[in-house]
Amino acid sequence: MAHVLLVEPDRLVAKTYMDALRAAGHTVQACASAQSAVFCADEQAPDLMILELQLVGHSGIELLYELRSYADWQDLPVIIVTNVPAGEFQGSWKLLRDELGVQSYHYKPLLSLKTLVDTAAEYALV
Repeated sequence: MAHVLLVEPDRLVAKTYMDALRAAGHTVQACASAQSAVFCADEQAPDLMILELQLVGHSGIELLYELRSYADWQDLPVIIVTNVPAGEFQGSWKLLRDELGVQSYHYKPLLSLKTLVDTAAEYALV
């Protein structure tokens, strides 16, 4: 299975996602901020990143720009799981998908744990 880097500032949500992903056989490293996510990725290369866009300090978009500047992380699949509604991405989905390598977007209020686990299995580089 995959090593998943989960970037989620809400501790309860992070624990819930971690439990579901681990039950599906993945290893998971959780980080609450963009800066800690870079350190975590350096520590153990992820096969997949699950990213909340609303982070303290730097946004998830800024984190993606930074990650894509490193050769090691240019092909890392990214799944956005956020409270930001899809309508906010109307003008920028092409940028997110084509330039920043976002594979999938999920709106948290409508996301089931089964969908999260299935999406992780679909896009993980293993």
